[in-house]
Amino acid sequence: MAELLLDSDIRIWVFLPIVLITFLCGILRHYVSVLISTQKKVDLTQLQDSQAMIRARMLRENCKYIPEQSFLMRRHFFNNDDSGYLKTVKRPAGPQPMTDPNMMVEMLKGQLTNMLPMIAIGGWINWTFSGFVTTKVPFPLTLRFKPMLQRGIELVSLDASWVSSASWYFLNVFGLRSIYTLVLGENNAADQARIMEEQMSGAAMAMPQDPKAAFKAEWEALEIAEHRWALKDVESDLLQKAEVEWSGSGQSYGATS
Repeated sequence: MAELLLDSDIRIWVFLPIVLITFLCGILRHYVSVLISTQKKVDLTQLQDSQAMIRARMLRENCKYIPEQSFLMRRHFFNNDDSGYLKTVKRPAGPQPMTDPNMMVEMLKGQLTNMLPMIAIGGWINWTFSGFVTTKVPFPLTLRFKPMLQRGIELVSLDASWVSSASWYFLNVFGLRSIYTLVLGENNAADQARIMEEQMSGAAMAMPQDPKAAFKAEWEALEIAEHRWALKDVESDLLQKAEVEWSGSGQSYGATS
């Protein structure tokens, strides 16, 4: 197969413009998101309950590092039938996502500032720079990569390492994360990959957790938790270790002298 040579004008009029357009669109998307985003109010009740759940879980996982009396006192604070936090605190169930207007507005803003611009700009780039081969991957690839790297070019004889203009745009969309972090800082709205991850995780957690069920599950887990003292005889172990190290250093000193 003959080696394909690219015109140097492709680098100036196709390769670099796609990188520049993708980068500037990410910057613009970040500042538009900052302008239209509203500051979320912190629900103190929800924050208090989440912190209590974290404390209860940490108590179950790390109770072996505190004395048994301390563990029982803390479990009494959470699980006592008369005054325990997990038994006496009652919280109503949160609103459903599809009936919460604030959540619907946030979802609409996310679609307007993220997905629609990416589709529109990708379609425009595919129409303007259609049929161009922009660059080549510096290592061989199998034919399974051709649909991903050569979108818009239907050439069976073309090596799979070559990248078309449309595929180069999508590689820039998901590959400029480090540049956006360097220019805009962490947690910026230009990072398309992070935004899609957050949207997927948000869709997976769309149903709010029922506080009553969460308190009950944590109460049951903490109730059956057993205290197993992990620091038993730690003083004697440390003294024995220090004695072994001291005797070893004494023997080495005597051999040296």
